[in-house]
Amino acid sequence: MLSHKKPDSVINVKVEFGEGEGKVPLDNIAKRAEAYKPKERVTYKMIKEYIEAKYGFKVHTAYIAEVKRELGLPMYDAPNAVEELKQPRKHPTAEKMEAIKDALKHFEII
Repeated sequence: MLSHKKPDSVINVKVEFGEGEGKVPLDNIAKRAEAYKPKERVTYKMIKEYIEAKYGFKVHTAYIAEVKRELGLPMYDAPNAVEELKQPRKHPTAEKMEAIKDALKHFEII
C-alpha cells in the first residue's frame, strides 16, 4: 500500500549550469540527450517514396515485406492480417529486390 508518510530526511542539491568551475556545461547535456533520442521509425511509405525518386518505379508494400522477411528483419504485426492468404505471395523481381535493399541500407535498417 502507498502511504502519506513524511520522509525521514531531505537532501537539497543545487546545480548551476553554464561555463566555469563547478558548473555543468549545457553542451554536454544536449549531446547526451541526443544520444538517448530514439531513431525515427521508417515506414513503408518512406521506402516507397525513396525508391520511386531514385529508381523511377514503384514497389508494392508486399514486396518490401517479402524482402524484410527474407533478410530476417523484425516485422510488426499488421492489424488487418489474415490467417490464410487468398493468393500465394508474389516475389519481387531481382531489380526491385536490389532497389528495396538499397533503400533499407539508406535508412540504416540493414
